[in-house]
Amino acid sequence: MAATIGAPAPAFELRDTEGKMVSLESLKGRKSLIVFIPFPFTGTCEGELCAIRDRLADLNELDANVVAISCDTMFSNAEWSKKNGFGFPVLSDFWPHGVVTDAYGTFDPKVGAANRSTFVLDENGIVRDIIATESRKFAREVEHYVEALKKIG
Repeated sequence: MAATIGAPAPAFELRDTEGKMVSLESLKGRKSLIVFIPFPFTGTCEGELCAIRDRLADLNELDANVVAISCDTMFSNAEWSKKNGFGFPVLSDFWPHGVVTDAYGTFDPKVGAANRSTFVLDENGIVRDIIATESRKFAREVEHYVEALKKIG
């Protein structure tokens, strides 16, 4: 069952770019943005995460964690994150391939990657908003994240 507004977000535990495990449980206590990205090293995905990087101070002021999740390997995510200095965890949902992405309802099995979806969680891990695009070609706007986080209070 996909993640839905008003319900608890699906639990996960994935490796970051250093091989450390990050779980949904570890994010609780603060609001969170769970940002699913289709493909590292592509213009739209890179632009989106660089925009988040550039507004990270604003998101921190709203007491929000940010984690990005891709179905790519930890090693690819590490190079990409280092190249761009993201400053937030980029998690690998590579194996079993896309299990967490699928649990959130945003996995596209035809291409083996996430659709462009962000889940805005409150401090208890409840989904309060879902910000998605109709196509992987289109970027999400950081301002929508700021607005959704402010609505949580």
